[in-house]
Amino acid sequence: MAKSLSVLALACSSLFSGLAQAQISPVVVNSTPVNASAPIPEAFVSFSIEFAFFPDYAGNLSHPNRFSDNLLQNIGSLMGTKPHIRVGGNTQDYALYNASLKEAINGTYNLARSADYPTTIYIGPSFFESYRTWPNTKFSHGFNLGLGANNTAGWETLLETVPLACKALSGGKLLVWEYGNEPDLFSTSSQGPVRPPSWNEQTYVSQWLNGTRAIKSQLAKACPEMTSNATYGYMSPSFAGTNNHLKAATAFADNLDADEDIKLISIHNYIGGATQPGVTLQGTLMNHSSTVHSISAHLALRNSLGYTGIPYILGETNSLYNEGAPGLSNAFGAALWGVDFNLWCASQGIKRTHMHQGTDYRYAAWQPVATNKTTIGTKPPYYGNIAVAAMLGNLAQHSVQISNLPLPSEFESAYAAYENGRLERIAVLNMREYNYTVNGTSSIPNPVPRPSQTYTFQLPHECVGVAIKRLYANGSDAVSGITWDGWSYNYELEQGKAVRLQNVTTGETASVKRGSVSVSVEDSSAVILELQRSR
Repeated sequence: MAKSLSVLALACSSLFSGLAQAQISPVVVNSTPVNASAPIPEAFVSFSIEFAFFPDYAGNLSHPNRFSDNLLQNIGSLMGTKPHIRVGGNTQDYALYNASLKEAINGTYNLARSADYPTTIYIGPSFFESYRTWPNTKFSHGFNLGLGANNTAGWETLLETVPLACKALSGGKLLVWEYGNEPDLFSTSSQGPVRPPSWNEQTYVSQWLNGTRAIKSQLAKACPEMTSNATYGYMSPSFAGTNNHLKAATAFADNLDADEDIKLISIHNYIGGATQPGVTLQGTLMNHSSTVHSISAHLALRNSLGYTGIPYILGETNSLYNEGAPGLSNAFGAALWGVDFNLWCASQGIKRTHMHQGTDYRYAAWQPVATNKTTIGTKPPYYGNIAVAAMLGNLAQHSVQISNLPLPSEFESAYAAYENGRLERIAVLNMREYNYTVNGTSSIPNPVPRPSQTYTFQLPHECVGVAIKRLYANGSDAVSGITWDGWSYNYELEQGKAVRLQNVTTGETASVKRGSVSVSVEDSSAVILELQRSR
């Protein structure tokens, strides 16, 4: 009896908490983009794939990874362009070239340095086949600066791999080049410093310019058509953050772009660390204030570098660094975080986000191959990527702008999407945590009802209703059973192709009454409202 009463008390507490935080007055949504971003560039939803695991993700010419390509195509069909793929990360600065190596990559793990990726790496000629397996996809390739600038084998690797990379990326596959990953941590890396404590921006700039000029010289010999201003350029400085041992603003002041070949300012971002004390779904990921705080330093840096005129992107980002934490980065709550994070970035003028991936990584959007640690399959964060692409719409055909719609609680957020200057969609995220394992299973005699919040929006006068599409799972801790508007992208159905499930409610609509529309959103879920207008 006492247990039943405690469950009832918990249910009532949850209900009244939800009522206390519920929206009171309608949110006025402008019919035209006010306080909105500039038009969003194509392929805003993009990926970064850890260098050592790129062959897992892409396969090779004899065995291309169709599953991965299906997932990329799903996003491309919504966004008008397939995601751009950055191939890089810590392992690009460990990779040395072995021309006689038969396999694409030979990697050795040193558990004292990292249990998540090899730190002694050799790549062979077939590594570059992976760039030819995904049609209609643009890539950046990461060259080794960590060993390349002060190590004979590293320098030879640079000179020998430029021709292989440029030939693999010919025919319009190249986005940009990258030389070095997170050099701001070279002298302090927990995996082992590769520069002395005296490492500074001036020395970095000198080594970067020396290496990029060698790359261009090699390109002129092997792929001269890729040395024009239209095809030649870099993402840089690829720093791990905004306030580490080296500072991006100082590097640019020290003439990093002396050759005027930096096309994208790329800085990395993680909301927190996988083993950081106090990291939780509700407090760290499913928390709009946490996202706003994390991106604020990027906006300040972007503004300070505005004089360069170079677009600012997050060239590597995800939830929790050190490849994510189980129960957090691989749960549905991380998918909701990804929607809020990406739409906030878009609304603030970040030009692209490359969500980082790796084989067996806890925060991965999908596991590309089966290993002794992880089964092949689509993971919760991928569904967040899909929802973001659906909210943005076809960036290749329309001028799309995103505006944040402030809501009262840090556990919720909303955004408006404008196409060609007209309001078309509204995204609403209710990030209040509902833990299905604790609150919603039959292990509790009286499961806690799942609370919901009602959101009301005042819309332009010509709007008569909305179509409602839901990003849904049983709770924030769910790792399976996730759908977007009733679609599943699971590997076991059609190898990642979209499959409409029959046991999920779809086709919901709501009418506009007195200029406003209301929608109920369960805790730990999200919706996108597509506006319907009178003819």
